Amino acid sequence: MRYTEGQLGRVFVARLEDGESIYDVVEGIARRENIHAASVIAIGGMRKGKVVTGPVNPTGEIVPHIEVFDDARELVGIGTVFTSDGKPTLHFHAGIGRGNSALIGCPREGMSVFLVLEVIITELLGVEAERAPDEESGLRLLRVGA
Repeated sequence: MRYTEGQLGRVFVARLEDGESIYDVVEGIARRENIHAASVIAIGGMRKGKVVTGPVNPTGEIVPHIEVFDDARELVGIGTVFTSDGKPTLHFHAGIGRGNSALIGCPREGMSVFLVLEVIITELLGVEAERAPDEESGLRLLRVGA
């Protein structure tokens, strides 16, 4: 295990409106405000999206299992922003539900807000962390510390 210590910085509150993408908005705010690390929470509605709900197989090459929806659903989620190749990148997981049906996983880009999504971004200062290529998994994973 590796870890790093930091402090809380600025806090941003955003209201996303119908049709907007949480990835576009959060990463856009992070670029404009020069945020290199942050925690993100979100609540509201989603109109459509793709959600990775785990790997297709628990061993071997990592191939995501994806669930797709295209209707209005409720969302509660949490994520992080860290730089990847010098750009702020959102990693976001959420519970998304409608009626008795629920998905929990990693919504992907292309998600679209239904009516409104409230987002709070809390900047993390002084942390040594970034997303970097991981040779074993082939993914860009969080690298912490020097």
